[in-house]
Amino acid sequence: MQIILLEKITNLGELGDVVNVKDGFGRNYLIPQGKAKRATDANKAEFETKRAELEKAQATMLKAAEKRAKDVDGTKVESKQKAGIDGKLFGSVSNIDIAELLVAAGHKIEKSEIRMPEGPIKNVGEFEITLAFTQDVTANIMVSVVADETE
Repeated sequence: MQIILLEKITNLGELGDVVNVKDGFGRNYLIPQGKAKRATDANKAEFETKRAELEKAQATMLKAAEKRAKDVDGTKVESKQKAGIDGKLFGSVSNIDIAELLVAAGHKIEKSEIRMPEGPIKNVGEFEITLAFTQDVTANIMVSVVADETE
């Protein structure tokens, strides 16, 4: 299936690129999400008339993401969790927990923006976590997990 990308998509292309994708990916994800349109002659002509408007909207979104990244970059949050003597947590600290900590600290973060490639945190310590606001804009925060001494 040939589609026209309406925004930049990692590992696929830039705004305005005409690319071939598998039918299911285009039909079930890209088109319903508003990230692409079928590459018909009518859609290509419509895209060219709206190209400047889409580029302006993408630039605005990129500036907003850069501002959010600058605000949160370097932030340090602390999570108190029950842990055993060896430093292993009885539970874990997931992206949902980190999002709640950042919202409590006054930052507007969605759980889907938090990247934890190694999975949830399961030990006491300090961990650097990456936040991805767009494919190009990221920020790093420090999450300190400490053992909760109250019992």
